[in-house]
Amino acid sequence: MSKTQLNSVDLDQLCINTIRFLAVDAVEKAKSGHPGAPMGLAPIAYVLWTRHLNFDPKDPNWTNRDRFILSNGHASMLHYALLYLTGYDVSLDDLKQFRQFESKTPGHPERGDTPGIEVTTGPLGQGVGNSVGMAIAEQFLRSTFNQEGHDIVDHYTYVFAGDGCMEEGIASEAASLAGHLELGKLIAFYDDNGISIDGDTNITFTEDVNKRFEAYHWHVQDVADPNDLEAVDHAIRVAKSVKDKPSLIVCHTHIGYGSPNKQDTGKAHGNPLGKDEIKLTKQNLNWPLEPDFFVPKEALKVFRDAGERGTTLHEKWNEHFENYQKEHTDLAEAFTNALERSLPNGWDSALPIFKPSDGPVATRNIGGKAMNVIAQKIPTMISGSADLNESTFTKLEDWDDFEPSPLKHGTYHGRTINYGVREHAMGAIINGMAAHGGVYPSGSTFFCFSDYMRPSVRLSAVMNIPSVFVWTHDSVALGEDGPTHEPVEHLASLRAMPNFTVIRPADANETVEAWRCIMQMTGPVGLVLTRQKLPVIDQDKYAKASGLAKGAYIISESMSTPEVILIATGSEVSLALAAQSMLEKRGVMTRVVSMPSWEIFEQQPQYYRDMILPPDLTCRLSIELGSSFGWEKWVGTQGASLSVDHFGVSSPYEKILDTYGFTPEYVTHIAERLLNDPAAAREELRDLQRKYWHGARQHKEEVA
Repeated sequence: MSKTQLNSVDLDQLCINTIRFLAVDAVEKAKSGHPGAPMGLAPIAYVLWTRHLNFDPKDPNWTNRDRFILSNGHASMLHYALLYLTGYDVSLDDLKQFRQFESKTPGHPERGDTPGIEVTTGPLGQGVGNSVGMAIAEQFLRSTFNQEGHDIVDHYTYVFAGDGCMEEGIASEAASLAGHLELGKLIAFYDDNGISIDGDTNITFTEDVNKRFEAYHWHVQDVADPNDLEAVDHAIRVAKSVKDKPSLIVCHTHIGYGSPNKQDTGKAHGNPLGKDEIKLTKQNLNWPLEPDFFVPKEALKVFRDAGERGTTLHEKWNEHFENYQKEHTDLAEAFTNALERSLPNGWDSALPIFKPSDGPVATRNIGGKAMNVIAQKIPTMISGSADLNESTFTKLEDWDDFEPSPLKHGTYHGRTINYGVREHAMGAIINGMAAHGGVYPSGSTFFCFSDYMRPSVRLSAVMNIPSVFVWTHDSVALGEDGPTHEPVEHLASLRAMPNFTVIRPADANETVEAWRCIMQMTGPVGLVLTRQKLPVIDQDKYAKASGLAKGAYIISESMSTPEVILIATGSEVSLALAAQSMLEKRGVMTRVVSMPSWEIFEQQPQYYRDMILPPDLTCRLSIELGSSFGWEKWVGTQGASLSVDHFGVSSPYEKILDTYGFTPEYVTHIAERLLNDPAAAREELRDLQRKYWHGARQHKEEVA
């Protein structure tokens, strides 16, 4: 085909079908994947990427690029085809390796594996939440750094979402917040193809999505025929002109478009079309049967020209930023530091140091104090909570809330986001902000409700991005609210998650040190804090809290060679220290180890780990108000765990701790027994757990 033989309409169709058949051929070669959605979405993607999207294939991380997110990540071959065609470091051979081991083109988009992929998507609806986070980050940075005549932050966030995304609750939570926040530079495309894995969506999904989003205060448009490129283009232009609402463009696509036997059926969703159907489809759309992965040079030029336009825009932005630096030196330096996550000199110099005379204090309170001190030096630190600022103390007090106007009690350069009771979306939004870059985002809720955030937390770990989750009310010591609010298994489950760091500090000073570490981390972290007040551990008498930076440290050593090691985290460290005093009066030499973070400790050299937990010192007792699961790694076969392997109870927390054995007296008793008769000590601890297992009271009543 030569360019002179093609009018603009034919060239458009050639480009669209190039996307379609790259997806079809890649899925067929892999014998796995989802060809139908890329086939239906190809016209919309073509218009967006060649006429509207600002990006630079030569620098995928250009700060002011538009963000593109594929929330319906099963349509990944749509994205990969676009990346290759527009000139990213993704080759045709990479497309041929779709879904193969360690390829650049995995089954769902993976941040870090493929240049141009902003976030890892696959669990449906997550990308919608991420897009809201990216739009928030853009709006905040724009309001914080732009000056008259210098719009150094000025880009859109685009997200493709499918029926499954619209059905998942996370998308509803995120969309509701986005509408409230009036995020006008967020534009979502709803791939309304009416088909899911089990067939027609009418079997489960008959709501009016348009009206739902209008109720969320979104601007909504309907594109009846997405193959009408001018209608798609017009809808995008209108959406970009709406400044005070996010936009939803509902596109009534045909899954498997062009396939004579599989279009508009579930058979086009999650399986290759098959060789026979591919042949029929190529004939139907006037596409060459051979070779596979055919890319007409005329189509490739259109896409590459779009990429070159983006490179030119980037070069102009660089010139603009140089002028901004000259006129606004301090702001430019702060902006650059934020993008590079470079902490300014003295950023932590004002962090407080606490003494026992300051009195007992909950670590949730100290966490909030530390955040507010750090925020004075880090202008892009953003906090928030799921309607719990009064309980988690994570509000940044000296700044407005992040809101669209004073009428909503805030401004767009405000630094506390009121997420409402939307934990699931909050996690995904935090991830979106972290992936966007330029901000230090965190969000908070009760530790038990980390369950509501779990998919988002997991994706933060998959992406290894610096999302910070602050979880308070960390144990059964929450007390009166009872087992629905008292976390038990949560520490163990989060510690089992790869790439995720859990920190549970022992007192005020360890909490301050935790924040000092968090600000320097490049991956996700969960900070787990108490509701109840804890004594401040005397740093003149015991080791400095700075030992937290190594995950575990000897906070108190015996006067001579230790016989027993007490390993504790969080609120139980002060308990272990009290028990140590009792044990040593009874002649039992005891080492106390504070272990606020298993993950950080595991990163230390072997010699350091052996110094803290000598292999030949096998009498070890872990003390933690949570599940014992996993503690065998640290206590070994000869040690034991004082734990909570059952759900809690509604009661004043002092009664709970006393009943469950979390007293200096009981720790002293069980440590002595462990030293003298390890098997008997472990059996006693098992018996203690059995008393409170589910159904134990009912069984007791039946026996009686």
